[in-house]
Amino acid sequence: MKLVISLKKSVLICNPNSGKNNKEVLSLKFKDILKEYGYEVEIIFTKYAGHAKKIISSLPDDTDLVISLGGDGTFNEVVTGNLKREKKLLLTHIPLGTTNDLGATFGMGKNPVHNLKMVLEGTVKDLDICTINDVPFVYVAGLGKFTDVAYDTPRKLKKNFGYFAYIINAIKSFNQKTHLFEMSYTANGETYTGLYSFALICNASRMGGLEILQDVKMNDGKFEVLLSNITTRKDIIRSLYLLKTSDIRKVPGFYFFKTDNLKIRLNERPKKSFCIDGEMLKTKTKNYEIKIVKGIKMLLPNKELDKIFI
Repeated sequence: MKLVISLKKSVLICNPNSGKNNKEVLSLKFKDILKEYGYEVEIIFTKYAGHAKKIISSLPDDTDLVISLGGDGTFNEVVTGNLKREKKLLLTHIPLGTTNDLGATFGMGKNPVHNLKMVLEGTVKDLDICTINDVPFVYVAGLGKFTDVAYDTPRKLKKNFGYFAYIINAIKSFNQKTHLFEMSYTANGETYTGLYSFALICNASRMGGLEILQDVKMNDGKFEVLLSNITTRKDIIRSLYLLKTSDIRKVPGFYFFKTDNLKIRLNERPKKSFCIDGEMLKTKTKNYEIKIVKGIKMLLPNKELDKIFI
């Protein structure tokens, strides 16, 4: 009697607009590799913003692995759709975007084929997901100076110039007057009020292509909060220099803490929205609540696990 080997089921959700790779050729390479590792694969290309959320939310429960192939925003959509499911699916992410902060955090390089092989030989880990007013983000939400650069940079510019496109927009932001917004926030049982030029809520050490924080764990049930009241160009330049040479938490004008719940009240509605995982939060309000959601499992390379997980 012939022995029939049953392959595990995987789905590749590919954003055709991320990165410069030929997605048709790359997806076929992925199909061959996944077969070598015991997976059959269905390849689905996204067709519009939000499509990845719809795709994963409708996948059958017996799907063994969902692979996100695209930028950080693509993976955000996959996570968001997965959280809406009653039965959550196992995820992984192969970066193809401009900055690929998540991929770098997970120890991945620029070769997507090599990254896939590392993932398939990796380990399943539980990943904390943050929400801001119940909208999920995987690794960062930001408000204020420089934080809108990611979603304000035109897609065509990113396609043509890659990371340098962000630098162009960041220089424009640098030359504009820094606005201070009045904010009160409650965390760890205490309430504070102050004037700030930007606020970052993070569940990773890397943002905007830079290593911002140290010793961040992505499954400790807490997220990191970094506030700043610096406004002058001189102080901004000094802070960028110190970012390369020391712990930003010790730089004057920066305030850092960890928490599992943060309530923010702004004195007025922000002129620019929060940026979440490189995309614009669609709603603007005076009040925000950030908290942790559990239940997402990821298959990740072994390379950085001891550094980013407890």
